[in-house]
Amino acid sequence: MTVLEGTVDLLEGMTFSATSGTGHTLTLDAASDVGGMNRGPRPMELFLLGLGGCTGMDVISILRKMRQTITGYRIHVTGEQAETHPRIFTSITVEHIVRGQNVNVDSVRRAVELSATRYCSASAMLSKVAKIEERFRVFDEATGVETTGTLGTTTDIGAAAT
Repeated sequence: MTVLEGTVDLLEGMTFSATSGTGHTLTLDAASDVGGMNRGPRPMELFLLGLGGCTGMDVISILRKMRQTITGYRIHVTGEQAETHPRIFTSITVEHIVRGQNVNVDSVRRAVELSATRYCSASAMLSKVAKIEERFRVFDEATGVETTGTLGTTTDIGAAAT
């Protein structure tokens, strides 16, 4: 079993310093209307960023193994929260924006699907409470063609894969 850890220390007001077990530090804060000073991301934003990073590392690794020439890759993540407390995510959209030379769209679709259904721990965890929709856009710099696609929600993808 792998154990991850970290510490979160109050600095002042609603500002906290968070340190990962690997020694990386970031500042967390709240908006000024709730006593914060807006000096860092909100904790719920970190869930979205963690999901983006987790799936992004999977997808780029898979695409490199597929020998795809990727020149740019961005993951745009949006999440809708419940109106009442606890304000959990109810739905999340993950859009993979891939740029490259002669990129195989089916390879991108497959890499996104593998991340969403098999490899990304953040996706597996968050999909227990929120619908996660996976989308992709591929811009081929060699041809100038842009292709878009949607895999559906993680629940739908997982059911189709079994």
